[in-house]
Amino acid sequence: MKKSHGLAVLRQKLGSRMSLFAKINLLIILLFVPVILLFSYANGVSSGVIDKELKASNIKQLSFLSSQIDSRVNQTMDFVVTFSKDPNVRKFNGLNMWDDPYDRMQTRYIIQEKMMLQSGVMSIWPVEFTVYSQQNRDAITNGKRTAVYDEAYLKRNVTGKWHYGDGEPVPSGASPAFHWLYTDSYGEQDALKGSNLVVQASFHHENIQNMLDSYKEGGQGDPFFYRSGEAPILNRTASAEMTARLVELLGNRELGDTLQQTVTLGGNSYLVSAVKSITLGWYLVDVVPLDQILGPIFSSRNLFYAAVACLITVGIVASVLLYRNVQRPIRKLVKGLQTVQRGDFSVRMAADVNNEFAFLFYRFNDMSRQIQELIDNVLNEKLRAREATLKQLQAQINPHFLYNCIGYMINMAQLKDEEAVVSMGHNLSAYYRYMTRLERPTASLQEETGLIVNYLDIQKLRNGRIHYRIEVPEAMLKQQVPRLLLQPIVENAVIHGVGQSYASGEIRITGVREGALYVLAVDDDGPGLSPERLAELNAQMKQPLGEHMGYGFWNTNQRLVHMFGGRSGLVFQHSELGGLRAELRWELPGETADRSIGTDKIIEGNHHTHAKGENSDADDYR
Repeated sequence: MKKSHGLAVLRQKLGSRMSLFAKINLLIILLFVPVILLFSYANGVSSGVIDKELKASNIKQLSFLSSQIDSRVNQTMDFVVTFSKDPNVRKFNGLNMWDDPYDRMQTRYIIQEKMMLQSGVMSIWPVEFTVYSQQNRDAITNGKRTAVYDEAYLKRNVTGKWHYGDGEPVPSGASPAFHWLYTDSYGEQDALKGSNLVVQASFHHENIQNMLDSYKEGGQGDPFFYRSGEAPILNRTASAEMTARLVELLGNRELGDTLQQTVTLGGNSYLVSAVKSITLGWYLVDVVPLDQILGPIFSSRNLFYAAVACLITVGIVASVLLYRNVQRPIRKLVKGLQTVQRGDFSVRMAADVNNEFAFLFYRFNDMSRQIQELIDNVLNEKLRAREATLKQLQAQINPHFLYNCIGYMINMAQLKDEEAVVSMGHNLSAYYRYMTRLERPTASLQEETGLIVNYLDIQKLRNGRIHYRIEVPEAMLKQQVPRLLLQPIVENAVIHGVGQSYASGEIRITGVREGALYVLAVDDDGPGLSPERLAELNAQMKQPLGEHMGYGFWNTNQRLVHMFGGRSGLVFQHSELGGLRAELRWELPGETADRSIGTDKIIEGNHHTHAKGENSDADDYR
């Protein structure tokens, strides 16, 4: 007891030391995980706010630029409408049959002056104006090229809307312009009646480029003007490759009035925002590189993570050093202790380092050696005590059967039944020949069943109703069991089972194998036991022998446990014959569950011999 207590205390101390490594790792995790989580949360919130504000600011700036473009276009359109009502312009489209050439030239000059003046006022948004007189088949412009009246040109371009290009070939290296043609036909801006006055306003894509350049100077985006099916208008420092990829991306999407989306191009993230121009029908698109804007935040985040990773690495290195110098010797000591606990006291440990653990290993080896010597002494003493106990149990059970047999022979002799006396004498002689071989405490199951056949034949002489059947596999009959194992069980089935019933009197002995267990069952068709009595009887088998307990069953159970271990013993159940079923269970070491036990050997006893007399020294469990 003192040794066991010392081992338990030592193991408890080692367990405390063993948990040191886990505690250090847990401390590192508890120290850094909350910091990382808090920083990640704060960084995520900050990034979310910045991203939200960036999107809102970008869409506002883009909308403002779009409104500026629409304002310039609307100013141009307002001037065209007002200019078409100018008296000189109206006169230019009137009947000139009474005007002399000087008046006509003076009218053209005045119209050109007004167009030049308007274009000069809008110097940041230069516009070319052209006045067409359908009545006189004439045209005036403030542009560089001479205006030529072309009826087909007017019919093709008078739509009442702005359009990019006028259907005429564009010179090499040039780009189309935006055009809007206004007629004095009220309510019918897309039709010519033969005498209309048409005023055309045109501006080149440089106007859009100038505004895109101004916008780009004030931010970090890369804006361009886009409409599906047309070549985009880029700012003068735009990346043509990037714009081409974005145009391809936008061509596969439904834009609506506004669009804002984060896309990944070339491994980089971009914020793409688009606002539709109400007057021109084009989209003002801005591309903002998020990696450049959010780069400082990402850099500080990555720096923090790198610092945490370095600290964790230092902690891991420290824990590894602690593991190698403390934990590993402790684990080695614990493994040795577990080996000792399993019963192997030959384990010895060599010290790899010259420190306190070397002394501990030396003391452990000395302790293991002393425990091994102690266990060997105790084991030898236990084996001797066990052998004495088995011999004592066998000596106690042998007279029990002898008393019954002698009482029966006396009764049969008094009744002058010589055949029964001779038969009993024969069987009793065979029994004592079997019993007096005390050199072996065990016998084969085949020898035990032979004894039971003799006993049941004797009982059949006394009670003609008895018939029996023994069905045990051949391989099982070779198993060694305690001597006189079956006799008390069968005797109880005869006296307290069949003897208490007026039925046919059937006794059945069967042997089977259930996994690693051998099961030998004795069934009778007697009155049986109640469930409460069965539970009580099974419980008594696991208790010390009491004053009111039957000795035969308890003794048989103890012999099985002593010989085969704790899983073996005697179990009682309800029999399918209607009476009691007693199962002898034992487990043999080294047996496997899939091993075959061969065919069954069947012994039956069905002849009837009538005799009188009674004896009842068996245990009464009914």
